[in-house]
Amino acid sequence: MAAKKQPELVFCPLGGVGEIGMNFALYGFGPPDSREWIVVDCGVTFPDATLPGVDLVLPDIRFIEEQAERLRGIVITHAHEDHYGALLALWPKLKAETWMTPFTAGLLEAKRQSEKGSPQIPVRIYNAGDTFEIGPFRFEAVAVTHSIPEPVSLAITTPLGTFVHTGDWKIDPEPEIGPLTDENRFRALGDAGVLALMCDSTNAVRDGESPSEEAVGRSLRKLIEDAKGRVAITTFSSNVGRIRSIAEAARDAGRKVLVLGRSMKRVIDVATELGYLDGLPEFVSEEDFGYIPREEMVIICTGSQGEPRAALAKLAREEMRDLALTAGDTVIYSSRVIPGNEKAILAVKNGLIEMGIRVIEDHDALVHVSGHPRRGELKRMYEWTRPKVVVPVHGEAAHLVAQGSLASMSGVPNVAQVRNGDMLRLAPGDPEIIDQVPFGRIYKDGELIGSEEAMGVRERRKLSFAGHVAVNVVLDDRFELAGEPDLVAIGVARTDEAGVELEEIMLDAAEGAVDSIPRARRKDLDLVAEAVRRSVRNAANDVWGKKPVVTVFVTR
Repeated sequence: MAAKKQPELVFCPLGGVGEIGMNFALYGFGPPDSREWIVVDCGVTFPDATLPGVDLVLPDIRFIEEQAERLRGIVITHAHEDHYGALLALWPKLKAETWMTPFTAGLLEAKRQSEKGSPQIPVRIYNAGDTFEIGPFRFEAVAVTHSIPEPVSLAITTPLGTFVHTGDWKIDPEPEIGPLTDENRFRALGDAGVLALMCDSTNAVRDGESPSEEAVGRSLRKLIEDAKGRVAITTFSSNVGRIRSIAEAARDAGRKVLVLGRSMKRVIDVATELGYLDGLPEFVSEEDFGYIPREEMVIICTGSQGEPRAALAKLAREEMRDLALTAGDTVIYSSRVIPGNEKAILAVKNGLIEMGIRVIEDHDALVHVSGHPRRGELKRMYEWTRPKVVVPVHGEAAHLVAQGSLASMSGVPNVAQVRNGDMLRLAPGDPEIIDQVPFGRIYKDGELIGSEEAMGVRERRKLSFAGHVAVNVVLDDRFELAGEPDLVAIGVARTDEAGVELEEIMLDAAEGAVDSIPRARRKDLDLVAEAVRRSVRNAANDVWGKKPVVTVFVTR
């Protein structure tokens, strides 16, 4: 019995391990029946074409929701959507005090004000170098570089040891916005003893070390200087360092800067308030566009992932009032392709090329660099912290396995491979998966949040493939058809190969189904409805090759 009451330190990811995005890490300390918990990061991922109508994909957090009374706090490492984007949606289920840096807090408040009904989250501010305590956990925020202001790693100390949650990081000797990754502090943590390193795996398959943000800035500067017409640059809106380097290059080339896109403007407002864009000329307004010569204009815009409503896509479709790109202008994609967005991005690029616009991507010039560590940087982190255990996180299976192999080859004593839902005991004893907890995905769909079933996503997917047919059948007192059934088809082919209306074919099938049922059995209206449904669906499949969703109403 005494052994069962022994305190344990456990790690349990509910998102972000086995996938890129939707990061949600749980750490627990205490006996198994009374653990105290903290959450590190609360992120989203974005829907693809298999989730029609869904706005955001969120982690299923019912495991910690059911014991929210033992949740001591939420700590956010930085303001990327895959690390903080689920807060407004999920915080009401947890209602725990939340810690974040000033930039993250500024973006959260701007987002809250733009989303109807968003909760007022009690936020406590911390900065790199600060220490604070939440329950049995003592936190130290360690400065790192990444593609957004104020990212941190977290050194978290418990009675059973100190572990490091790296968050997103890289080693950049020349970041556009500082500070540098704090090598000295990581080395000091290693000297004191690091039990485990939960480490970003995104670029674990790439050799060497990442180029610096300053090198990207120099490359963009030359491209802007050499361009003949307007230059439009699309990048991730959260990359304030990139925005600053573009604005500096434009200034030095004698060009003015116009910003397009709501999310880009929101980030710039917060960054300006915090001083990250000090010293730059004011950006021009959209009303000034027509008065500025082409060779004096740089546009920074949203749309790097092919989003149809983003500024770049609208420019490619020539849909922006009083704003347009013309033949001879240049568009630079200062970004990477997020998997799943390839087709959308290609569609926008082709639209631009058709307009006679020069498109420059990262294989043409150094216009983007990742904010995540390559293998050389990972090895340096192992050398600095000298952990007893490396737990690869933040990546798909290929990334996690690649980092695990690298850590083993680098002399790390233990590598623990986990996936979402695994509960890993870090101490006492050797690392071991001791349990599996519920995990998965839920969906923000308009103003509601729920499972795929609760949100009707599965049925909506079927509708997107083969449409919907509604049939109304009315029976008279003798259970004969009281006239021709009513039928409405949406998203269904209009005619068969011979030109016969598909609705007529399905109507005939509906009537035939009713006629085929003995009159005495037609008293069972559910039986009639099912017979009509099957008959209509099969008739459509016979001539079209697809089975629409069919809804039948039978009345008398």
